[in-house]
This record gives sequence, C-alpha cells and structure tokens, in this order.
Amino acid sequence: MPNNIAERGLTDREILQLCLELEKGRCRNISNTILETTHQQLREIYKQCFENASSNHYQLFEIMSNKGWYKTELASQEQIDKVQELMQNNLHPDD
Repeated sequence: MPNNIAERGLTDREILQLCLELEKGRCRNISNTILETTHQQLREIYKQCFENASSNHYQLFEIMSNKGWYKTELASQEQIDKVQELMQNNLHPDD
C-alpha cells in the first residue's frame, strides 16, 4: 500500500527492505571496525554498537517475515551436515 496521499513513493515493504539493508551494512561496517581496533575500550563501544545494529536488523527481519515479505526455507539435515563438515574442514584443515 502506498504511504502518501498522491499514491506515489515507497511502500511500507520497500521502506522496511531499505531499513533492513541499511542495518545489514551497519553490521558489516561495525564488525570490520572492531577487527581493526586495538584500543580495548573503543572495541567495547563498537561491540555495543554491533549488538544494537544486529538487534535492529533481526527485529526488521521478524516484522517482514511475519507479514510474509521475507520468506525463508528451513535447512534440511543434509544441508546442515554439509555446512558443518565444510566448517570443520576449514577450521581444522590438518585433522
């Protein structure tokens, strides 16, 4: 449903999608900053910022998911096993 009188502009779904993408970008940027920061107090501040952005992102995702605007599929046990094996091999390549 358009959100202005002249029936132009962004829909609620588009606004939420943009907000979701912005929060996703914030999470990426903050995580990169954390990895490059050596000052411990500053790292803690960035970690709090990351937690906030991550929480905002998940809340937006839940709203969209509940409205049917963001559909996901459950992973099969085979897919889970495959990823688990891949991660184990990458984390411990010499085992």
